Amino acid sequence: MDIRFLVKGLIIGFSIAAPVGPIGILCIRRSLSEGYWVGFFTGLGAASADALYGFIAGFGLTLISNFLVSQQMGLKLIGGLFLCYLGLKTALAKPAESAATPSGKVVSAYASTFFLTVTNPMTILSFVAIFAGLGLGSTNNYWDAGILVLGVFLGSAFWWLILVSGVSLFRDKISADTLQWINRISGILILGFGLAALFSLTTKG
Repeated sequence: MDIRFLVKGLIIGFSIAAPVGPIGILCIRRSLSEGYWVGFFTGLGAASADALYGFIAGFGLTLISNFLVSQQMGLKLIGGLFLCYLGLKTALAKPAESAATPSGKVVSAYASTFFLTVTNPMTILSFVAIFAGLGLGSTNNYWDAGILVLGVFLGSAFWWLILVSGVSLFRDKISADTLQWINRISGILILGFGLAALFSLTTKG
């Protein structure tokens, strides 16, 4: 096992996950409003999607990546509409009276961010560009490629673990009224990301 591929994957996964966008805002809001596990599985959904795209780029599956890139307008439309829906739902949501348990909302939390990340065409473009730039794409050594993808998942998951753990420290110190305002502000920001994605479709060509 070449540890260098694991380290490179960790750095790539962490770097792609870290910038705060709609997923980050959603993860923070859910951690505060619905508890640690819902927040963590929100991030884990994004980490799984990152690993999927890392798999496509790392194993040189150009047919799939080219198809996804060619369908980026449709993916952006779907993702933008879903962001608008999530934004409105978040803004109107009432703070949970208690933290959700692992058997509660974690599945829907995971699925929603996995879907959002997969429908973001910039994700696959980022992985293709990074892997190509580092000479990591289309490797003939599938073991190294697998280690690289594992590193991407662990790096992305590590970022979400750090974020959720940090945010959860403040949950008990925040009142219900403050959580309500966090819901509203987060919802507006997520809705803004969705509208921006939809608006970008009208500026092409």
